[in-house]
Amino acid sequence: MRSKDPACANFRRLDTLQAENRPYLHCDEANGYWVFTDHEAILDGLQHPEHFSNAVMVPIEPDPQYKWIPIMLDPPDHTKWRHVLGLYFSPGRVKRQEAQQRAFAVDLIEKFRAAGSCDFYADFAAVFPTTIFLQIMGLPIDKLDDFLVWEEKILYGTAETDPDRSIAVGAMMEVMGYFGGLIAEKRENPDARGDDIVSHAIEWEIDGEKPSESDLLSCMLLLFMAGLDTVAAQLSYTFYHLATHPDDRRKLVEDPSRIPLAVEELVRAYPIVQTARIATTDLDFHGCPVKKGDMVAFPLGMANRDPKAHERGGTVDLDAPRPRHFAFGAGPHRCLGSHLARQELTVALEEWHRLIPDYEVADESKVVEHTGGVYSLECLPLRW
Repeated sequence: MRSKDPACANFRRLDTLQAENRPYLHCDEANGYWVFTDHEAILDGLQHPEHFSNAVMVPIEPDPQYKWIPIMLDPPDHTKWRHVLGLYFSPGRVKRQEAQQRAFAVDLIEKFRAAGSCDFYADFAAVFPTTIFLQIMGLPIDKLDDFLVWEEKILYGTAETDPDRSIAVGAMMEVMGYFGGLIAEKRENPDARGDDIVSHAIEWEIDGEKPSESDLLSCMLLLFMAGLDTVAAQLSYTFYHLATHPDDRRKLVEDPSRIPLAVEELVRAYPIVQTARIATTDLDFHGCPVKKGDMVAFPLGMANRDPKAHERGGTVDLDAPRPRHFAFGAGPHRCLGSHLARQELTVALEEWHRLIPDYEVADESKVVEHTGGVYSLECLPLRW
């Protein structure tokens, strides 16, 4: 659902629901599902895949027609895939990409800096991290616009625009078909391979065996979705906050060494992922009578803004100690790309504020926000 209300309405809605419904509530949307609202309950649920399976992740889809690998797998199968993928997002490998990412950020900013304004989302947030991820995947940069169309169909459909999820599932099939053709091309022509995930995937082994073609394509689909959406969404809320809180922005401009800590506070206050699971057994979970097969939502936005865990709740405090948050998830499915995301956010903040230290929202009425499994701003006009 898209909203032209003042930005961050998503998080204000979560705050209100949390204040009025602890430690859980029942949502009647679709076939109904439980929503846990306390930091403690959400953390507990994410750490126990034996009670809450990742086989289903969208609370209104109890019987999905797709399987995103490895995030929709449970241990031990999930662990085997994660071990292979983890090599591409290790701290060392990510750090080696920093100089190139920094140069790219500067090039992007310089394209519009002299104009004195931009749509931050379209001109920077939707381009900077996505281009980096396309390079990691081995996908052509010139197809970014096409990829983003697929991404929107998969992730941003609503009960009104895609009531039976046929548009989303159709787009997933198109993405998997694209990857199938790309992998076939690289198999037939070794010269087309590079040091990237798609090229390496041809030779992957999971527990000593080649994965099936369908599992391999499902993995490519998941990486495609995660890489083209999450950091862009996080950047949108981060820069909206700084554009509307000049004192916080000034702290980062005057002392850039504060930026890595600021990243932690900003992802804590604006955690974009709101995930769900399916119960594998009957249990009394934090007082909630969960039945086997029930859908259960664990909104990270409620966990990380919970005043019981962080006294300041949804208020950003850049002078606070490093927060112990789980904006990147918790348990076995904690975000595999968290090191990459942190570095991209840090680089973006450092280079932007070095080149454009003073800016504001140009027109609040044009700021557009959407809901769903990943919160984001879709339009953020800035001027300086």
